[in-house]
Amino acid sequence: MRDSWATAASIAIWLGAALWPGGANADAAQAPPDAIVKKLMTRDLAGSAGKEVLMVTVEYLAGGASLPHRHNAQVFVYVLEGKVRMQVEGSAAVTLGPGGTFYEGPDDVHTVSANASRTKSARILVFIIKDKGAPVSSAAAPATRP
Repeated sequence: MRDSWATAASIAIWLGAALWPGGANADAAQAPPDAIVKKLMTRDLAGSAGKEVLMVTVEYLAGGASLPHRHNAQVFVYVLEGKVRMQVEGSAAVTLGPGGTFYEGPDDVHTVSANASRTKSARILVFIIKDKGAPVSSAAAPATRP
């Protein structure tokens, strides 16, 4: 039960920090989310003590986007429906359609994660390999350039 609670709390933190515009802003708490995250499963990673795999779907609503964030984990994204824009700091932004894939490394800051459409939703399947019990995501500001 404790592991379920920790995972649920991590997903809630992920939603709050990465998927809701304004994060801690009181007005943002009343605004609808830009994305709907559905946890599919969490399992210990066999052969890697202290690691777990989390599988979720994320539905970005029309025009929805995440704030810059990091996962401190390996993140594998597969586009199920619609088109999404993705970018990690230091790389070019890409627009992906169904069947497209994207990877985030443990040190990456995910600067752009957004639905490319303002009229249709987009849905992605996400596998996250992380330290067991660690938060799924945390807010991150992109590096400032001189």
